[in-house]
Amino acid sequence: MKTLRLITVGGVIAYRALFNWTRPSVFIGTLLIGPLFQLLFFAYLGRQLRVADDRFYIVGNAVLAATLACVFGGTLAVGNERRFGTLGHVLLSPRSRTVVFLGRALPYAGNGLLIAAFTLSVSALLLGLRIPVGALPGLLLAMATGSLACSFFGLTLGALGLRFRDVWVISNVAVALLMLLTGVNVPSSGLPGWMVTIGNYLPITHAAEAARRFAAGDSFAAAAPEVGREALVGLAYAVLAAALLKIFELESRRSASLETL
Repeated sequence: MKTLRLITVGGVIAYRALFNWTRPSVFIGTLLIGPLFQLLFFAYLGRQLRVADDRFYIVGNAVLAATLACVFGGTLAVGNERRFGTLGHVLLSPRSRTVVFLGRALPYAGNGLLIAAFTLSVSALLLGLRIPVGALPGLLLAMATGSLACSFFGLTLGALGLRFRDVWVISNVAVALLMLLTGVNVPSSGLPGWMVTIGNYLPITHAAEAARRFAAGDSFAAAAPEVGREALVGLAYAVLAAALLKIFELESRRSASLETL
């Protein structure tokens, strides 16, 4: 029960303290309106170029919309502890740092799911996409799995903040790579083989494919393998984040660089 409380309550408190936005208008403009306009841009571009139909861009970009909150949130979960000078207090805690930091991914995953659901709902209304009611549970599952995997991916990038001074450049590049390599805006069939291979090991790729299958009316059995692959990708990044946090913590203690900015 103590571990569960540390994951849930601790994660929510850390989210409120470390996820920076100065006023609601910034939150709405950056995390809700921005991804929506990005989706509309690619949807209308796809119509002109006749690369894919609206469903491809609406569903793919709705899943992708979670990346801003999840990637940067995971980075902030570690980076801002160092920036605010509280990282030493966290590392001196008798509680497991692995549980502390992995628990912080949950609020960002929830935030990402909210953004993805908002983007999908509004864009479907604006562009006239009809989604079967029976597909909604599967869509939520795919978006939730993708958001959680993306949060662990962001936490992995945040772990680099224990070793490198500036992880924000890495986070910005990572978001751009997710847009390019995960097949949300360019069909995988149109990408070079090496890009497809890299994309298979990134979050969002399999979640977007699963969401598209659900939106097309496919059965749960048809889309479940992609959801499973996305869950495995998320688990791999969770393990990698935990390992990097431990390794860089020990290295930072050895070199006395925990609070060095």
